[in-house]
Amino acid sequence: MIVTYIGARALKISTELSMFTAAVAGALAGGAGIPVRHIVEGAFTYFDIILIFITATLFMNLLKHSGGISFIVRRILSRFHRKKVILFVLMTFLLLVPGALTGAGSVTVLIMGGLISTVLNTMGLSRPRITAIIFILAGLSAAAPPVSLWAMLTAAGVNMPYVGFFLPLLIPCVILGLLTIFIIGWKSKPVDLKKALIELPEPPVKMNWFRVTLPFAAFFFLVLAGRIGPHSIPIIGLPLMFMASAVLIFFLSPRKLDILRISRDTIHQLLPLIGTLTCVGVLVQIMTLTGVRGLIAITTVTLPLVVVILTLPLVLPASEAVLMWGAAPVLGVPLVLLFNTIGLNPIIALAGMSIIWPLGDALPPTAIIGRLAKETVGMKESYLKMLKYCVIPAFIIMAVGILMVIYSKKLGFLTML
Repeated sequence: MIVTYIGARALKISTELSMFTAAVAGALAGGAGIPVRHIVEGAFTYFDIILIFITATLFMNLLKHSGGISFIVRRILSRFHRKKVILFVLMTFLLLVPGALTGAGSVTVLIMGGLISTVLNTMGLSRPRITAIIFILAGLSAAAPPVSLWAMLTAAGVNMPYVGFFLPLLIPCVILGLLTIFIIGWKSKPVDLKKALIELPEPPVKMNWFRVTLPFAAFFFLVLAGRIGPHSIPIIGLPLMFMASAVLIFFLSPRKLDILRISRDTIHQLLPLIGTLTCVGVLVQIMTLTGVRGLIAITTVTLPLVVVILTLPLVLPASEAVLMWGAAPVLGVPLVLLFNTIGLNPIIALAGMSIIWPLGDALPPTAIIGRLAKETVGMKESYLKMLKYCVIPAFIIMAVGILMVIYSKKLGFLTML
């Protein structure tokens, strides 16, 4: 399977098709032929997550096309352009929200990357620094709650409910995001407000805070309602919650929205990510069928614990660079089972691993968020120059992730709050 995957990538075949080819090769090598039933079942493994992906991204795209995103950025900039600390804090939250709601750091780059890049550019930061900030924060946004695909995929693999992850993921992602923007961007100059407002897109005249915040308020109400009154209010699921909020944006928008075009563009934008999740499901299903997944699990749990923990900063990003989200069910599942059997808190430990995984999105062969951030910012310098500015934040993120695994039992109270 490994040889087939490497060969497919060498032939410039996409990551998704390379994973599918590797899965078919694994089935043939395992004596299962071409198991059509398992391929179909595997393709639907993460169907519910794909639905969340699509509906959440549609929600954010409708907000962007309605002028809501540009309205928020311009208002914050006009109010706090003289207060760098407050501006950095607010920009951090703006970069964390799209990925947190959709589970994809690439959505953060596509929706907020260009606007935030414009602001940071007027503050005198070089494009490699801006690209590094957007990449790190986009990765953290993908790990942040409520939709963290690494945590969701791993939890599904060990039959563990996706419950109790909110604070264990939120707190480190927010703190690490703030540290990143302050470390890389601290030497920035005050915002050139006039230049920034000229370059930022102009929102509709009738756009206001009520139109922007009501869809978010409706979404969080739907999320909390089922938990506050579980016996009287049904939980309708995240996809329907996002769709209900998206419909609200459509009717509140002061600008006429072409819902069919935006929906079509959303699917086109997400097609590589949907393809990845579909092929990951097939790959994991075939690995389970042939026993490869069990082999990896046994090998992982029989290694010395010190070796397992100390190699997490290398293994997790490297696996993400090759398999993307497929690394979660392939490596995350045996690791969580191992940590659970030795008495560590599996939720906190998985949250710690989830903030390390996105670092691999800057590494070849995929480097999906890194490349996308470079293109969005318009960085002409060497890609390695951007990676240089990522080194210090990356080491801090790795250290925090490892400490969360080691002290997961003591941090278990976070799952109860």
